[in-house]
Amino acid sequence: MAKVYALLVGINAYGGSGRSDLRGCLNDVAAARAVLERRAGGGLEAVSLLDGEATVAAVEEAIRSHLGRAGSGDTALFWFSGHGTEYEARTEEELRVEPTGRCQALVCADGPLPDKRLGPLLDGAAAGGGSVVAVLDCCFSGGATRKQEGRVRHLPPRPGWHPPPAARDAVGPDTRPRHLLLAASRLGQLSYECAFPGPDDADGSEGAEDAVGSGVHGVFSHALAGALHRAEPAATGRELLAGAHARVRRRVDGQHPVLFPAEPGGLADRPLLGGAARSPSTHLLRHGPDGWEVDCGRAHGLTGGAGTEFTAPGGLVRAREVAVDRTLVDPDGWAPAPGAVHPVALSALALPPAAVVFSGGGVALPASPLLREAAEGSPEADRAALLFRVEVRGALAHVLRRDGSPYVAPLPLAGAADAARLGQCLVRLARWYRIRDLDAGLSPLGGHVRVEVLPWGEDDARPLVPDGNGEIVREYEGPREPWVSLRLRNTGHRPLWCVLLNLNDRFGCGSSLFPGQFVGPGGTGYALNGAPVRLSLPASRSAGPGASTRDWLKLVVTEGELNTVPFHLDPWDPDAPGQRDPWRPAAQPGDGLLRLAAPPERPAAGRDMGAVPAGAVGQWATRTVALRTVFPG
Repeated sequence: MAKVYALLVGINAYGGSGRSDLRGCLNDVAAARAVLERRAGGGLEAVSLLDGEATVAAVEEAIRSHLGRAGSGDTALFWFSGHGTEYEARTEEELRVEPTGRCQALVCADGPLPDKRLGPLLDGAAAGGGSVVAVLDCCFSGGATRKQEGRVRHLPPRPGWHPPPAARDAVGPDTRPRHLLLAASRLGQLSYECAFPGPDDADGSEGAEDAVGSGVHGVFSHALAGALHRAEPAATGRELLAGAHARVRRRVDGQHPVLFPAEPGGLADRPLLGGAARSPSTHLLRHGPDGWEVDCGRAHGLTGGAGTEFTAPGGLVRAREVAVDRTLVDPDGWAPAPGAVHPVALSALALPPAAVVFSGGGVALPASPLLREAAEGSPEADRAALLFRVEVRGALAHVLRRDGSPYVAPLPLAGAADAARLGQCLVRLARWYRIRDLDAGLSPLGGHVRVEVLPWGEDDARPLVPDGNGEIVREYEGPREPWVSLRLRNTGHRPLWCVLLNLNDRFGCGSSLFPGQFVGPGGTGYALNGAPVRLSLPASRSAGPGASTRDWLKLVVTEGELNTVPFHLDPWDPDAPGQRDPWRPAAQPGDGLLRLAAPPERPAAGRDMGAVPAGAVGQWATRTVALRTVFPG
């Protein structure tokens, strides 16, 4: 039987002034233990360290000796509820991996436990094959770390608290952690604790719906324990964090829980208490402070409200307002469960971006909100920002650009399976171009973050500049591929959240270079935590004279975190099984709800000054750097 090894740390009494003590941390630990006993049953083995017991040495030893017992199929869970702190990064290594310029630490009963030590300890607990999860309810926990509306779970660093520099245990370009972090707040944010009513005097929100317990709790701990209490056994870390995130935002302003790492198909998409990872839903419906919302918005390519719709297993939801990071929606004729998170798929767009013209054969257009069929020479085809010409010649389908050049190699077209693969190809191309061509237009954030490509290993190297074609070109040196360093510079005066996407000429996209993190004002973030980025030709292309490949580095800058799942696409492989529309979950039913309606007519805008229109709050910006890697000769 799989086991859950839990280390639950709660510290109310810090032995200082009354302002330093907390009230809800022991309640957090009790609530966490209760919900874990309910979910894990006889498979729970829990150790609690409370108040003065929770010294740095005791916590470190318990991680090694207790959480380290987790084997294959088991879960090791570290839950910390207490103060957090941060201090200025000083060493070159700290500055390279801390784009905000600040380091974070948990505050144990006798001092700080820096994230640079906690991370390797948790990764070490994964050595036995278990799944390792850390829940941190303290300030600055998005980096590793509390106001009772309020009381803050934060202590300023004391002079003797600056720890010695610690080397990271990861080597080479793969610096991803081996544990999943569910954190109460972003880097630089405070975390809150407040009083929650019991079931008998509930206000109709958290107390009645969660049955977690009354009294003072950390807002995040209460929300996460409630989400875990109500969730299905197979609920993943991503789904639980989404539900807890909405509950926290309904309760307090200025606290945003964080999931890391959030790349799809990895640690975030395992059931929290054990099980294999699964493909995540591209979008999630949840109940936020402004009503029902879906976790995608203008920064994902959505525009306007009317005409955009999503489908869930329970029914349809219609967009009423599109923000940068989310879309406010109204359920149509059904009532989603208020405490749950629901997978949804985009099923209608106000303006589908791609037109498809067929010639030479009776091929049906796949049902997708990303595509619309157009007649040859029609105004719709002429005006389309993105056009696919599908010419059927014999048993092959040629997918061509306006100028007649091919997007991909000709695809066989001999039966229903081939026709389905052609449809998948068209959807993939539309999705890829939708990401590559994301454009925020004129934005107050435009130019605040620069993407710099530098030669690796050269002293005083200067950023490379594009050639006359707008591309940065790097050549192989003999058999060795070129290496570069990628860095992001925030030249503005406030922290900004950045994700660096890598799109390749095989129509794949991912965010592993810089998965999404805040970069502080005047700060610098490095792709792969400063490791070299190898610009190699794909395995399908021989490294011979004239061979080349292209990449596009797409920077998306926002004021807060984005859902990055929609930005992930495996490179297109016409022979691979299971390629599907990334907007639609695999379990999503058919296409009968597709409504490709044009947006309603709007009156022409005047030039007089006036109020900002609804939905305009929130800023984002994009920047694209084109790279070409060539084998000379």
